[in-house]
Amino acid sequence: MASTATHDSAVLHQHDDHGHDHGHHKETFLTKYIFSQDHKMIAKQFLITGIVMAVVAMVLSILFRLQLAWPDKSFPLLETFLGEKWAEGGRIKPDFYLAIVTIHGTMMVFFVLTAGLSGTFSNLLIPLQLGARDMASPFLNMLSYWLFFTACTIMMASFFVESGPASSGWTVYPPLSALPKAISGSGTGMTLWLISMVAFVASSLIGALNYISTILNMRTKGMDMWKMPLTIWAFFLTAIVGVLSFPVLVSAVVLLIFDRSFGTSFYLSDIVVAGQILPNQGGSPVLWQHLFWFLGHPEVYIVIMPALGITSEVIATNSRKPIFGYHAMVYSLIGITVLSFIVWGHHMFVTGMNPFLGGVFMITTLIIAVPSAVKTFNYLATIWRGNLRFTPAMLFAIGLVSFFISGGLTGIFLGNAALDINLHDTYFVVAHFHLVMGCAAIFGMLCGVYHWYPKMFGRMMDERLGFLHFWLTFIGAYLVFFPMHFMGIDGVPRRYYAFTEFAFMKEWLTVNVFITWAAIISALAQVAFLWNFFYSMFYGKKSPQNPWDSNTLEWTAPVEHLHGNWPGEIPSVYRWPYDYSKPGHHTDFIPQTTPFSETMSSNLQHDFEDNPEAERIQEEWEKEHAKEPKTTEQV
Repeated sequence: MASTATHDSAVLHQHDDHGHDHGHHKETFLTKYIFSQDHKMIAKQFLITGIVMAVVAMVLSILFRLQLAWPDKSFPLLETFLGEKWAEGGRIKPDFYLAIVTIHGTMMVFFVLTAGLSGTFSNLLIPLQLGARDMASPFLNMLSYWLFFTACTIMMASFFVESGPASSGWTVYPPLSALPKAISGSGTGMTLWLISMVAFVASSLIGALNYISTILNMRTKGMDMWKMPLTIWAFFLTAIVGVLSFPVLVSAVVLLIFDRSFGTSFYLSDIVVAGQILPNQGGSPVLWQHLFWFLGHPEVYIVIMPALGITSEVIATNSRKPIFGYHAMVYSLIGITVLSFIVWGHHMFVTGMNPFLGGVFMITTLIIAVPSAVKTFNYLATIWRGNLRFTPAMLFAIGLVSFFISGGLTGIFLGNAALDINLHDTYFVVAHFHLVMGCAAIFGMLCGVYHWYPKMFGRMMDERLGFLHFWLTFIGAYLVFFPMHFMGIDGVPRRYYAFTEFAFMKEWLTVNVFITWAAIISALAQVAFLWNFFYSMFYGKKSPQNPWDSNTLEWTAPVEHLHGNWPGEIPSVYRWPYDYSKPGHHTDFIPQTTPFSETMSSNLQHDFEDNPEAERIQEEWEKEHAKEPKTTEQV
């Protein structure tokens, strides 16, 4: 580690000299706000684009919730906005219903929870928390955002093609996605979906390689790997997962394009359309599932790990305590990273998989619950008997832990092959997926927005609106998704257009009405957040440099943004980022930039392990005070 830090220091000073030039470049509106190469501005671009995509996805969810709650009722307003083609007589048509379910899932998983979360906070925090002027490649960083923006634009454009958007579910299983004439949503809209995803994966790969390079090569003097905040560990390992898994989706998409356009049969065999037997032979739709879920399950952790890293930082800061089990937290993240690649088969228990192979995937799925549980217990131990400050960010962090526990427990059911066969493709899966991934990751993202908003915009968000936003969203999310567990246990299938064909489904219509009202109230709660976010950007109270009394390096940078982050020399790092409420110190936090020589009254024995400079200071101090009896705190 020491040699790595020395090498990094040399790299840093080369980069440091380059960093001073940024301030002398005359910036135009285009270079500062549109085609910016400043990681802080690119973080804002990712965040605001992610928020726009989240609003679109939320509106789509309300549309299909209206259909599920009142399947026989007409809403003339829908025909006004959607037109006769998709909502004739004020009722959403079945093919458009499937399309909005598909696009909702795609936008939330990829554009909001992946790019919106990782793109925002990896860009914002990696250089600032590690002590770098910028990313390893600012140009590739800018290119990453614009590829993401292109992907979003193409996906939105699919709403305006004649055949409508893709409508084969967000997992786009063949043969629906492989046959352009299968249904209307398999035509041009499906092609646009595939092109959009290729652009998105290119964006994610460029970004991930940039994050990894920056973390390994551009840490400031003294910042070895074990002094990095848990946020950086989470972003680092998330980027590694992305680099290894996203290319598999591109290969799957390329094969699907071949099947759609060039007559190949990678996923097709023995298909009959309108009484005509197609010539495709030898392919298997299960191949798509293997390729898709080889990305799809690591994608769950690409989404949740950055949220867990953000939560670690916020909980430690607002508990005024060191994070409990720092090393255990890092090793659990590494364990999740490794295991995430060998659990994808639990999505495929009902595909006719060999029972022995199903047993292997079941075991690995249950094992991955162990590092996840370690993180949960460490959060609870950090909060336990802490001097808690209930900021909006802290409330959202606690909300994430709640969703992670309740949603994770239902994952044990679905990870068991015998139980999953009964629960597969029911509302139980919808409930589990949305709690453990959707709600938990969204709460992690919102937690990060509230906590680092002062660093992004130099102003504070309104705390009262933050509390209102949290409670309405937290309660609303549980009211929406918790009843779905019971629907799933009763066998109610997901993605159905209406629950009026079977008697046992009709019994759940009143529950669907309840869920829809809860979803509408939760959606309205986001108006408070949007107002708070955009209003505070211009009129919020100006932020002090370190509003949360935090230890990490980003709060040593000035509030006014400059391309290069710090005027003059970049601060050096001497200690880990979680020295909160240390006995003997006059304040309840000690920033990473504070040398041990300035905190003699609070230094502990473990502070000097593997730290030669600190050991030398300790020896000098002991010589000077050899005759003075040590207090219990110093020992």
